[in-house]
Amino acid sequence: MLRSPPQDTSTSFTWDPPYSPKPEMFREQHEVTNLGYLQNPEPVRSTVVQVQADTVVPDHIVWSLFNTLFFNYCCLGFVAFAYSVKSRDRKMVGDVIGAQTHASTAKCLNIVALVLGILLTIGLIVLMAFMFPPYFYTVQQGMLNSTGF
Repeated sequence: MLRSPPQDTSTSFTWDPPYSPKPEMFREQHEVTNLGYLQNPEPVRSTVVQVQADTVVPDHIVWSLFNTLFFNYCCLGFVAFAYSVKSRDRKMVGDVIGAQTHASTAKCLNIVALVLGILLTIGLIVLMAFMFPPYFYTVQQGMLNSTGF
């Protein structure tokens, strides 16, 4: 038996087999169709998103907040916090170069604020340790002299 030509008007003819397929074969083909296998021979298209590892830029915002709250001498902690926020904004927009520039500035300001804060705190403690005992001794002597003891 000859089949009618295919729809694409090609000139090839196919020959039907002389035997009839078994009902089990129809059931299997029906199950394959119902399982959701692709009936379309076209290739499956997919989208690939590549994430660059260079986009990871630390913005130092926690460190800047710490310096703003505890070591804010000469407002260096606050300025570092402002640059950290700018760095985070640049990173959200996708400007990696700008984010790195602001993050580097924030890091330098945080280092200076931290070192200056630690030095001034230690200096204040040393000043209190050496200046207040003689002052208290002088006040105590003045109180003893004024009462006549």
